[in-house]
Amino acid sequence: MNARVQKLAELRTRLSARLPLAARVAILTTVSVGLTLAAVSIIVYFTARAEFNSSLDESLLRRATSAADEVTGSPINGIPQTALMAADIKIAFLRDGLLYSSPSAKAAREFVGPSEEAVANGDSERSMRTVDIGGTPFRVISVQSEPGTALVVAQSMESSSNALDRLRTVLLVVSFAGVVIAGLNGWVVAANGLRPVRRLTAAAERVARTEQLTPISVSGHDELARLTNAFNAMLLALGSSQQRQRQLVADAGHELRTPLTSLRTNIELLAQAETRGGLSDRTRLELMSDVRAQIGELTTLVGDLVELARDEEVEPIHQVADLAEVVQTCADRVRLRAPSIALEVHTQPWHVTGNPTLLERAVTNLLDNAAKWSPPLGTVRVDLTAGVLTVADDGPGISAEDRPHVFERFYRSREARMLPGSGLGLSIVSQAADRHGGSVAAGESDSGGALMTLTVPGSSEPRADADQIARARH
Repeated sequence: MNARVQKLAELRTRLSARLPLAARVAILTTVSVGLTLAAVSIIVYFTARAEFNSSLDESLLRRATSAADEVTGSPINGIPQTALMAADIKIAFLRDGLLYSSPSAKAAREFVGPSEEAVANGDSERSMRTVDIGGTPFRVISVQSEPGTALVVAQSMESSSNALDRLRTVLLVVSFAGVVIAGLNGWVVAANGLRPVRRLTAAAERVARTEQLTPISVSGHDELARLTNAFNAMLLALGSSQQRQRQLVADAGHELRTPLTSLRTNIELLAQAETRGGLSDRTRLELMSDVRAQIGELTTLVGDLVELARDEEVEPIHQVADLAEVVQTCADRVRLRAPSIALEVHTQPWHVTGNPTLLERAVTNLLDNAAKWSPPLGTVRVDLTAGVLTVADDGPGISAEDRPHVFERFYRSREARMLPGSGLGLSIVSQAADRHGGSVAAGESDSGGALMTLTVPGSSEPRADADQIARARH
């Protein structure tokens, strides 16, 4: 039995998987309507039959009681005079065990039995039952007219049976027509209702085939319209991501071309010099120093590209780090790179939950940017107070028109286009601020130079509650 049930379930699953959704909706609608019509037809049929029988019983009982009340004396020709008025029914008169009927008592034996005798003997007040006489159902009712006497009335139920047969036929025809109409309507409704779904399917197939992220039109405000809006939003997000990816590739190719071209030129000069008798030691040292600088710039550029190409961290790191220590470490590193620049660092403890490596890279980029733009023997002032890190330099500053764009990828101001760099350093700072729930802004320092402000949520306590930090980020 279990194996058979399992096979039936598997067959039903396969059929459901192969049928289209519109067909399944139409079938479910047809089955539901069919079951409803069947239940209603059964209720109507049995209710009508009960009403017919109840009406017949009331009519027979009323006529039998009236006739029994008027019976006085002995039957005439075997039947009382009052009973002869009911010529459309079979009548029998049972008295003291004797049966009187017209045309014969033998015929009355077909519908007179122990129940009627019990009424005549006074054992029961009345009796009602259905008997079959010659293949035709009759409803038989008996009442007591006087002690030891019972009047038995039997009426054919053929007309009621015929009416019930006609009703059954009508119900079957109506139910069948209702099922057919419900199936057609279910198919039409399902086909029209699933039209937006088919449009979404066609749009998804078009995107997969042509990679054209064109939104589809939306009409209405129902669930399907919401689904269409969500699909269009997804297409817009994919288009934006695709555009950013293409822009990143184009900008990366443009930025990589310069150091690669310079490296190739220097290597060709070295190769030509070797074939022509070599270079002087000074020239060779200058070329090698230039090559090393270009390799370092290329390495930094590739690292920045890899960092910015990640939309999210592969494995988010949640460590508590003291931002003051990070700033001090970065300042020591930048002093070695720019020994002619003075760094004035003032920090207060500020503990941040996040990625210490990413924070260190962001702070280093801020300090490198300030050192690059500071004049020789200039000063870079670094201050960390209550989670707000400010880096101010004595350089030419950032113009008002460039400030909204300095944190964009590969953005280079006019003054910066002739200097080494990729235009990615401040983008990494902005990305680090976003990942830690903070912000970064560019402004003007007191000396007219650039002022970079990095704000990161955290706590001055070394063991801050993680929930408190999370709330501060939001």
